[in-house]
Amino acid sequence: MSEKEPSRVRRRNDPLDHSVLRKSERTRLAIINAALEFLSTHPFRDLTVAQLMSLAGTSRSAFYQYFEDLHDLMEKLLRGLEEDIFQVAAPWFQGDGDPIPMLEETMAGLVQLCYRQGSILRAVADAAPQDERLEHVWLEFLNDFDDAVTDRIEQHQASGLIEPFDARPVAIALNRMDASLLIHHFGRRPRSQQQPVREVIVRIWTSTLYPELSREGSVPAQSRSRRKAKPGK
Repeated sequence: MSEKEPSRVRRRNDPLDHSVLRKSERTRLAIINAALEFLSTHPFRDLTVAQLMSLAGTSRSAFYQYFEDLHDLMEKLLRGLEEDIFQVAAPWFQGDGDPIPMLEETMAGLVQLCYRQGSILRAVADAAPQDERLEHVWLEFLNDFDDAVTDRIEQHQASGLIEPFDARPVAIALNRMDASLLIHHFGRRPRSQQQPVREVIVRIWTSTLYPELSREGSVPAQSRSRRKAKPGK
């Protein structure tokens, strides 16, 4: 997925065409966009409903039509982001064939998504140690990805693509690395460039999970495709 190409996935927190949304959905999105804007420069502890609705340009009472409180807002933002991540991660989680191009596509989508919504990750992760409710939400979020990555590693181990080892600790390590990098680079403004972050994540995942394949194909995906297409190969 190129950084220059708009995503074709309609995201819960970031729909593609606001003009076709109903008024109620536009209001909800205005609140979400205001929250993302605020959290890109401030911690969750500084957020108030009054500030949020002032940024959203709508009444305070409108907030409670969509969210119970600010914690409910953050939980829904994180759950929406989780759904979006699983959508962009579908190539690696669900695809068949050479896993490295699928992993590259997945990580491009992940980085592109978190470039826009990384403030959600940072807000919840930063608040979790002092906030029991958000701590529970954050740990569930991480555990969902630990389960999914563990399952995929084990599937690829069964098919011979990944060597045998205890999959879950490796899945946890890779996921925590991703979360740390994405929060560091995209959780606050100014944000980092996407390409270097994407490249380092892909490098670490491929060298950890597919060392033999990555040594064979230590060039960009397009170059690998061209190389495979050469006569006599």
